[in-house]
Amino acid sequence: MIKAAILTISDKGAKGERIDGTGPAVRKILEDNDYKVEYYKIIPDEIDEIEKELKYLSDELKIELVLTNGGTGFSERDVTPEATRNVIEKYVPGIGEVMRLKSLEITTKAMLSRAISGIRKKTLIVNLPGSPKGATENLSFIIPALKHGIEIMIGKASECARK
Repeated sequence: MIKAAILTISDKGAKGERIDGTGPAVRKILEDNDYKVEYYKIIPDEIDEIEKELKYLSDELKIELVLTNGGTGFSERDVTPEATRNVIEKYVPGIGEVMRLKSLEITTKAMLSRAISGIRKKTLIVNLPGSPKGATENLSFIIPALKHGIEIMIGKASECARK
């Protein structure tokens, strides 16, 4: 079973001023697809704190899939893609491209997403939107391919599956 973590990026959520509806919605999709959610946390939109959490999840806990939600828009406080870019070792552009492309079929505002994805050590980090609807839609677009990619990343995919 693939180990997963959910990191909600929200100033109001971190202060207890907003209930996180996105984290639990993402958790349900992961668990319904045989992922084991081993970590969940709400942190503020602070680039240093986001970077610290992403490094901890990858380097210390050795989580294989980290899904962030929030902080991918145009607000001055939206810094999740920048924090992700600062910690990843390999950029995985296709995940963000597919999420934006499929989301454009639902709303033209999808083009405003700055979400990115990448690999740090043996951890795939994927930025999702902050809203429950946006996060679950985007996750549903990519989840069918994630397991295969993660298995390749961690060295558990068979040679036949790669061809």
